[in-house]
Amino acid sequence: MASSPSTSPRPQHTPNTAFRALRGHLSPGEFAANVRRSAREIGEQVSCDARYIGRVESGEIRCPNYAYERVFLHMFPGTSLADMGFAPRESVRGRAARARGAHTAGDAPHRSTARWADLAHGQLPLHTDHPDSSGLIAFPNCPEYDEESDVLRRAFMTGGPAALAAASLGGGAPHAWSADRPTTTAYAGEAEAGAVEEAVRHIRLLDDRHGGAGLYHRAAGPLRTAYDLLDAGTRSQSVADRLHAGAGELALSVGWLAHDSGRYADARSHYAEALATARVASDAALEAHAFCNTAFLARDAGRPREAVRAAQAGQQAAKSLGSPHLLSLLALREAGGWAGLGDTSGCRQALVRAQRLFARGVRDDDPEWMSFFGEAELEGLEAQCWSALGVWERAADHAQQAVRLQKPHFTRNRALFTAELAGDLAARGEAEEAAAAGSRALDFLGPVQSTRISAMLQAAADRLRAFRAEPAVADFLSRQAAATA
Repeated sequence: MASSPSTSPRPQHTPNTAFRALRGHLSPGEFAANVRRSAREIGEQVSCDARYIGRVESGEIRCPNYAYERVFLHMFPGTSLADMGFAPRESVRGRAARARGAHTAGDAPHRSTARWADLAHGQLPLHTDHPDSSGLIAFPNCPEYDEESDVLRRAFMTGGPAALAAASLGGGAPHAWSADRPTTTAYAGEAEAGAVEEAVRHIRLLDDRHGGAGLYHRAAGPLRTAYDLLDAGTRSQSVADRLHAGAGELALSVGWLAHDSGRYADARSHYAEALATARVASDAALEAHAFCNTAFLARDAGRPREAVRAAQAGQQAAKSLGSPHLLSLLALREAGGWAGLGDTSGCRQALVRAQRLFARGVRDDDPEWMSFFGEAELEGLEAQCWSALGVWERAADHAQQAVRLQKPHFTRNRALFTAELAGDLAARGEAEEAAAAGSRALDFLGPVQSTRISAMLQAAADRLRAFRAEPAVADFLSRQAAATA
C-alpha cells in the first residue's frame, strides 16, 4: 500500500540551556571532540559530532544513552544528568518513537508515494537462523546499546538499516525502493542521510560484539536501499556528500561482514563498490578506508602483493587527512602483505613505520570507524605478521600483549587475539598453554560468530593433535570438534 507524507505538526522541543552552558565558549565541533577524548579515557565508544551536540542543545535528545551518560558524568564530576538539563530516563523511553515521526510538509523534502517492496531478507532480527550460525545470536539486552532515539533503535534491531531508511522516508516498516518507481521525484534529505549513518554505526557495534558470520546476509539487502537513496538525488550538496560517504561506509561495513564470514568474493565486490563511490565523490577519507579493507582482504585471500599495493595506495590517499593512526593502520596492512610474501625486511620497515606513526597519538581527525584501533590492535596485527613469517616466539609474545590490552567491549577482537595466541603457542610446541588459550577462545564462540576465528582455532587444533594424550589438549580438541560439528 502506498504511504503518504505525514502532515502532523513537528514536535516542539525545549532547548537544553543547562547543557549549552556546559559547552561554554567552545564550538559544537570542539565540544564533540572533548566528548570523544573523554570517552577514550574511560574506555567508552561514542560517535559524537557537532550534529549530536546540536540535537542535545535543541532538546531533541532529552536523555542520553548509557554510554554518553557515563562520559558526561566523567567530564563533569559531581554533576547529575538533571543538572545537565536532561529528563529522567523513565520519562523518555517509548515516547521518542511517537514524536520523531511527525513532520510538516513544508519542512520535509518531497516524498514519493512509491510502493515499497518487502525486504525481509535484509532484516537484522534478534536471532538469526543463518546456516553459518552454530546456534542463535542473542544480541544482549544491554543498556550500553540503547540509542537516544527509540524509533531508530527499535527499527534497526527489528528491521535493520532498511528500516531506518524507510522510517526516515515516511514508510512504516523495513522496505526498499520498488524497481518500478513512479515518475514522481523523491528527494533524500538530512533524515535519510542520518539514517544511513546510524545504520553504519549499529552494524559496527554489533560486529564488534558478535562477529560477521551471523550478520552478513541480514545486512547485505539494506545496502541497496542506501544506494537507492543516493540515486534519488538531493537538493543540498552537503546532504549528497553525506549520502555518498554513508553509502560507501555501509558498503565497507557489509563487505567486512562478508570478509569475516569467509565470503571473499562478496567482500571484494562490496569494497570495490565503496572505492568507486569514493572516487565519484572525491572523498579521500572513504578512499583510504576502502584501500585499507582491500589490503586486509587481499592478505587473507592469499594475494599478498595486492595487499602491499592496496595499502600503499591507501597511504597515498590518507596523506592529507591529518590522522597518524590511519597511516599507522595502513602501514600495518602493508606489513601484512610483505609478511605474506616472505619479505622480512619489507615487513620490518613497515612495522617500524606503523609504530612510529601510532606513537604520535590520537587526533580529532581520526576516522570514526577506527575506534577499534589501539595498542591491542597494533600488537595483534604485528603478531599476525610474525606468524606469517614463522617467527613463532615473537608472534606469541605480541599476541599475548594483544589479549592483555584488548578492551572488554571488543568481544570479537578478544576472541580473535586469543585464537591467534593459541595458534602461535601450538606452533611453538607449547601444547598445554595453547590448549588453554584455545579453550578461552572457544568460550567466546557463543556470542561471537566469525568464520575467520573458527578457521584459526581449527588450525590450532590441527597442530595440537600430536599432543592429544595430554588432558588439557584432549579437552580442547573435544570442545573444538563439538563447536564445528
